[in-house]
Amino acid sequence: MWQTLFEIDTKYVPIKPIGRGAYGIVCSSINRETNEKVAIKKINNVFDNRVDALRTLRELKLLRHLRHENVIALKDIMMPVHRRSFKDVYLVYELMDTDLHQIIKSSQPLSNDHCQYFLFQLLRGLKYLHSAGILHRDLKPGNLLVNANCDLKICDFGLARTNNTKGQFMTEYVVTRWYRAPELLLCCDNYGTSIDVWSVGCIFAELLGRKPIFPGTECLNQLKLIVNVLGTMSEADLEFIDNPKARKYIKSLPYTPDENLGVDMIREMMWQEMIHYHPEVVTGMSM
Repeated sequence: MWQTLFEIDTKYVPIKPIGRGAYGIVCSSINRETNEKVAIKKINNVFDNRVDALRTLRELKLLRHLRHENVIALKDIMMPVHRRSFKDVYLVYELMDTDLHQIIKSSQPLSNDHCQYFLFQLLRGLKYLHSAGILHRDLKPGNLLVNANCDLKICDFGLARTNNTKGQFMTEYVVTRWYRAPELLLCCDNYGTSIDVWSVGCIFAELLGRKPIFPGTECLNQLKLIVNVLGTMSEADLEFIDNPKARKYIKSLPYTPDENLGVDMIREMMWQEMIHYHPEVVTGMSM
């Protein structure tokens, strides 16, 4: 399987490889005992890299406690044959057909009903995570799994963390750049659930337009693209920025709206809400 040995429990019968990346390799399998199809992710040499090991541990600890229709379910964790030879990790998840990134870039037509249903499920799953005090911190189309009947599930909790420790330093280098909230781009470390809500807005716009709305090439360019759509922030909106140089920079960005954006009414309504974006307001939204 892509020249990779899968040492798995005999109750699982591999079917075919379905994905690979920096995280490892995923193959579809069937559980002989339950006849259920699953996805098995192998993370190679997980302890060679401390960051990879911590991401895997974080995902294990969180998914072990999460049970929701719109959050991927961790079905099983395979134990190594010998503790001394423990170097690879095998995680067993429920099997999904594809992800939202693949759907967006495909020629598959997406109606308003499709977009609304995907958004509803994403917000429903996120509401569950936030109510449990969990920030996902890496929401993007590739981390939203979808099956043939349009069920959507949030996956990849390698960057997630709990949000129940007040005043604790939180790293700002999270979330893939195109879906990163302004406070993260401005290196704020006191962020909250609003960073996930911002990512949801970016995903929704991408669903409607079939392309990323803020495809920044680097952090400063990302900020400029946001200002070009939403305008320069007011003094009240800038209060969350602790660094005076960062505050001065964001105020200096000219508002040069993109005349070719071509937003429809649904997207316009979404952005009107985000223009007045403020953490206290966003986190108080009812879903």
